[in-house]
Amino acid sequence: MAENNIEEGLELMLQYEKRGGLLPVVAQDYATGDVLMLAYANEAGFQETWRTGYATFWSTSRNELWTKGKASGDLLRMREILVDCDQDALVYRVEVVGGGACHTKGADGRYRKTCFYRKVEGGNGLVFR
Repeated sequence: MAENNIEEGLELMLQYEKRGGLLPVVAQDYATGDVLMLAYANEAGFQETWRTGYATFWSTSRNELWTKGKASGDLLRMREILVDCDQDALVYRVEVVGGGACHTKGADGRYRKTCFYRKVEGGNGLVFR
């Protein structure tokens, strides 16, 4: 049964076709466990990540491969890649090289470490963490 091979086997069989060629990828700080960002990888992005050791994604806004931090210097060095049971989602456990993973800046003018810097409060508002 193919499903059992995906769920219990040891062969990498990433399921790109489920979501139009993209897999959701959570980037997580290897040292702290903080969730840094959510992005998407196509097969070429995954292969580039594996080849270079730095997180490379498919930019859904620019429609091109994007190595996080290549321009800014805020790279995400790969430490470990986790795959979920259905092989249709990934976690990149990374070491942050540089200031942070987010493209936004805090009040101090520095890039934020994580894109998840706010939380929902009261069901309809946000507060900074």
